Amino acid sequence: MSSAPDALLDLLDLLDLEQIEQDIFRGTSRSAIVPRVFGGQVAAQALVAAGRTVPADRPAHSLHSYFLRAGDPGAPIVYSVDRIRDGRSFTTRRVVAVQHGQPIFHLSASFQTDEEGLEHQADMPAAPGPETLPTAAEMLPRYADRFSDPSVVDRLIEARAAVDLRYVDAPPFGTVGEPREPRSQVWFRTNGKLADDPLLHVCMATYVSDMTLLDSVLLAHGRGGWAVGDVVGASLDHAMWFHRPFRADEWLLYDQESPSASGGRGLGQARIYTQDGRLAITVIQEGVVRVPREG
Repeated sequence: MSSAPDALLDLLDLLDLEQIEQDIFRGTSRSAIVPRVFGGQVAAQALVAAGRTVPADRPAHSLHSYFLRAGDPGAPIVYSVDRIRDGRSFTTRRVVAVQHGQPIFHLSASFQTDEEGLEHQADMPAAPGPETLPTAAEMLPRYADRFSDPSVVDRLIEARAAVDLRYVDAPPFGTVGEPREPRSQVWFRTNGKLADDPLLHVCMATYVSDMTLLDSVLLAHGRGGWAVGDVVGASLDHAMWFHRPFRADEWLLYDQESPSASGGRGLGQARIYTQDGRLAITVIQEGVVRVPREG
């Protein structure tokens, strides 16, 4: 099993795309806990590709994306960037991720020069401090009996080794069969310091944002998730708004809830706060959430 520093270096290598032509980049994938490319990886890599065609003084302020096909973790992903607009204040990029000749992911991202303007934000909700909560390596073994495959615990710990992610309350697989309020909170930060590159911190938060956002959908119905086997699903779309500067190597509170589930889909929405209470990011995602058919 990789150590935390090694896992973080591996993740940073994953986000360091190879440029193969002007506005065309190539990325690889890491082993995933499901037999497809992790959605947060594709979104983060696409944002890296977009950001590398934008002046450094224009940070990302939003992204909107669709997951079109399951990615093949054994094949490279080619990211093609279209320079949609370069305005005086805003820059817009469109990115298409392609594998085996087919698009698997589409992203539109907008970047803006720094400006002064009106200021207000939603208050940070109450939450215990991250240092008071168990790490993934401490928490996950407690639920080993919930998984039909005993290797799931080690695979989950390995998949999250680059990120210190701590649940405020029990995760969905910890309370199977017990419907709860459709709300979940986690603290996260990278397991090590990052360079002082705003694009890197935004891309790292994008990567992590796909890990737990649909948990609140599962909680509302007492479902444990893919690892328990009582639901199947995948991300459909993902949108983020970056409001204020932050560092992904410092604690961030991911406050998530689900306002609706219907038609085999579930919606998750969330706010991400810095530890000192600044609203840094808003996230919304819809995913397929289906109950497996019996027989």
